[in-house]
Formats: sequence, C-alpha cells, structure tokens
Amino acid sequence: MSGLDVSTADLPGWKHTYSGKVRDLYTPDTEALGGPHPLGDVVLVVASDRVSAFDFVLSPGIPGKGKVLTQLSLWWFDQFSDIVGNHVVSTEVSVGAADGLIPAEVDGRAMICKRLDMFPIECVVRGYLTGSGLVEYKADGTVCGVGLPAGLVDGSRLEAPIFTPAAKAEVGEHDENITFEQVAERLGWAAAENLMDLTLGVYGRAEEIARERGVILADTKFEFGSDPATGAILLGDEVLTPDSSRFWDLELWKPGGAQASFDKQYIRDWLASPESGWDKDSGAEPPALPAEVIEATQKRYVEAYARLTGNDISL
Repeated sequence: MSGLDVSTADLPGWKHTYSGKVRDLYTPDTEALGGPHPLGDVVLVVASDRVSAFDFVLSPGIPGKGKVLTQLSLWWFDQFSDIVGNHVVSTEVSVGAADGLIPAEVDGRAMICKRLDMFPIECVVRGYLTGSGLVEYKADGTVCGVGLPAGLVDGSRLEAPIFTPAAKAEVGEHDENITFEQVAERLGWAAAENLMDLTLGVYGRAEEIARERGVILADTKFEFGSDPATGAILLGDEVLTPDSSRFWDLELWKPGGAQASFDKQYIRDWLASPESGWDKDSGAEPPALPAEVIEATQKRYVEAYARLTGNDISL
C-alpha cells in the first residue's frame, strides 16, 4: 500500500468509518465477527502513506511512511508508560479471515486502539523558536500569548519549553493557535492544566532521549483523550513522529536560520520555494511532489527512526 489511500482497502473484520489527513479509522464489523469485538470498544487506526503540509493533503504519498509513523509511535509510547497511558490495545496480526485482529494487508502500519473521547485541542509544545511561532514572536514578542525575551532568532533554544495549544480544525481547514486561557474556557481549568502538565512532562522526557541520540526535538504536538470507562487521560493518535515534530541534527544546530532536519519540513520548504511555483496563500491546490522530493523525504523519515530508536526499519 505504499503511497496509496488505505481507506480503499477491504479489511476483513473491519469497516472503514473515517479518513483524516494521514490516518484512516476502521470500526469492528460485528456481522463478520459474529458479535462485539473481543477486545471491547476499539478502533483500527491505519497510517497511510499520505503526507500533508500547509493543511493540504499532497500527492503522491511517501512510500513506507505509514509504517515509520506507526512503529516510531509505538516505540515512544513505551518510553512514557510511567508518565501517561496510551490508547494502544493490540498490534497482533490476524490469523483468520475475520478474527478482529490487524489484517495482514496493513501489518506494521496499524494499531488496534481503545476508543477515546478526544479533546479538541492540539497540545503543542515548543522548546525552540521557529515556524509560525517565530512569525508571531517577530510581530508581538509572544507565542500563543506567552511572552518571550527579546533578541531570539530562528532556531533559538527557549529558557524553558512552552505550551502553545491549537484548536483542531476539520480536514482542509487551518488549526487555530489559541492561548492557555482559551483552552481553559473550552475545557475547564482542571482539564486544561492536566493537558499542559502532561504535554510538558512527556516533552521533557522525549527531549532528553532525543538529545542523547544527537537529535534536537524542537517542537511537537500531542493529542489526548479521555477513557470513557475510567475518565483517565490517555495519549492517542501518533507520538513524536517526523509528521508531528521538528527533529534537528544536534551537531549541525546553529540558531539564525533553517536547521538540518529529519522531518517533513523538507516538503514545506520545497512547496514554499520558487521551484514548486506554488503560492500557499493562493487557495490553489499544491503541485504534485516530484520524485526527488519524495525520495529525500523518505530518507529523512527513515533516518529519524534509526537515530531515535537505534534500530533499522524495513519498508
């Protein structure tokens, strides 16, 4: 399924119910299973090879990308088990026609997960100044309402990581940066503080792990949900992947400009360059990604996985 939309796949024991920018969700086919799913109220989360940038889904996809996202997320989930639980229930692969496990067609890129009541907030955390945060800082000296010292430049490390949430948008729409106070207005102060504390705690652990491996975790986003059965807040979706994070080469880090990275910033940079011929503010669909951009992006994702986990991945 490299580069394809997995939502078109007929997966035994599962029914396709939703497609996001990158992931497809399937619910148990109770008729095929002969009753409720044996693992309870679960969904099958499948990471496609689709790639998005500037809130557009691009074409074609990056072969093997969905496997990298899934396997790296699973590795990171294990690193935080003492801080926060997660939504993964099983990665066991099906041995029957419709036994409710992961179909062989999506092995490696899928997880059976507990259904959560997701918070409508992207829990963004920044340890370095860049991207949209840099644009706001240059204009107002703040990022999502958080005041920062004068004199920072692109790539500057912040004195302490900051929680800079965003309100989730529908596919094709832009996420909206909001303040902590706005999160509290939407969710209540207790939930907002829990999300901020968990976000900063997980980031702190991840930043240390990445730095030990020669990688800077500049910023990332987490998604949390509430377990309907217990009310516990759990990590969901993907975690610390090249899709959701900025990973920089620690050895080459030099504040004041663009950094050597292992993420999809390479695609953003190409789209914003004269070479693509595309204006992100035009409203027009982005151009197709050329073969050399696809290949270079794939290499960056694979290198991110290898550097962080210490293991190779076969696509």
